[in-house]
Amino acid sequence: MAENLFQGLPPPATSPSRSSVQHRQEQSLKLNVNKGNNNNARDSPPIPNPALKSALKRPKPPALNQEVSATAAPEKRIRFKTTTDASETQVIEAMQKIASHIKNPAKFSKASKLAIQLIQAGSVNAGTSIHFFAILEAAMSSPTSCNDASVRADYHALFLAAQETVECLNKKQRNYLATWTIRAVLGNDLLTDDSFVFSKAAGKLKEAISSLPVATEDDDIDEAAALKDETETENAEEQEKKDTSREADVKEELDPFGLDSLIPNTLQKDEMIKGKKDASAKIKKQEEEEENKRFLKSKREALILCLETAVRRYKLPWCQTVIDILVKHAFDNISRFTSRQREAIERLWASIREQNIRRKQGKSVTGKLDMNAFEFLQQKYANEKISIRHSVGGSGDHRAEQWLG
Repeated sequence: MAENLFQGLPPPATSPSRSSVQHRQEQSLKLNVNKGNNNNARDSPPIPNPALKSALKRPKPPALNQEVSATAAPEKRIRFKTTTDASETQVIEAMQKIASHIKNPAKFSKASKLAIQLIQAGSVNAGTSIHFFAILEAAMSSPTSCNDASVRADYHALFLAAQETVECLNKKQRNYLATWTIRAVLGNDLLTDDSFVFSKAAGKLKEAISSLPVATEDDDIDEAAALKDETETENAEEQEKKDTSREADVKEELDPFGLDSLIPNTLQKDEMIKGKKDASAKIKKQEEEEENKRFLKSKREALILCLETAVRRYKLPWCQTVIDILVKHAFDNISRFTSRQREAIERLWASIREQNIRRKQGKSVTGKLDMNAFEFLQQKYANEKISIRHSVGGSGDHRAEQWLG
């Protein structure tokens, strides 16, 4: 056998593969890139934040800005004056002028709008409430003027706005405002052409009737006394003057020389002070009772006027059901009214029942037969003969063929 030529020689070294060589080259490149980046980061400044769009605009030099502002014309702005800076005396003078003009129906519209502006501006307060109440009192000087067609809407707006001033008024003024509101607001709502507003006003009227206390015999007596002639009241005032003069004469007879006033007496002074306090308390109580009676009387009268206003609209078909319920409710609560007012409610209820009977018989308020469109056509074609060929009428003129389908 031939001898081995490679015997005794060291084993051959493994040749590096191509992939390992490429891997070493990539690692050396990465190291060089990282070193270069670190050196650049140390030498170069930090990267600034991205600039905003507003920063990219070139600012004007300050000298130019000053020159432009000096030469440019001042801008004109329209400003609306929403408030009035008026003193209390000026407000009082304005209210006095309004009160003098609001009585005139021709000037009522303008005067009422000025009064509403005073309310909206907050000019009605404790110091000016007396003068504002004088405006309302002048407006209601005539009890039936608030339902006049020419000024009806203005009365409605004025007394609706006046509800914001209730806190500034005393008890007596509030009672007056409540009765005036029934006439000017509820009474005018009953004259509307809107069925929803009419029904709502009728509901409020029913609530007001239910809130009344039951009338007593004293109320009937007071009502009868109030209907007396003015001559009797004048005679009563003259009699009171005579009584006071007689009392003064009696006092002079008991102490003709006036010596009792010179004698010091602490007990007499204490009794006089107590007597004055008791008398003032009695007077206040009597005034409150009289005010409550007056308020109930005026409220009942205002409700009766509203009932009469509603019944006058009974000729409108869409009002009839609401009026029936309203008058029936008033008749059921007739005990809450005085004797003369009960008579008025009975008359209203009698007229409503009579008209209800006519409606059930097929007659309207005027006495004519009620007939709608369907009933008219039903009566018209009740005696017509209809053939198999849909021809209407004995003559076969085909006039109602389209209507019958």
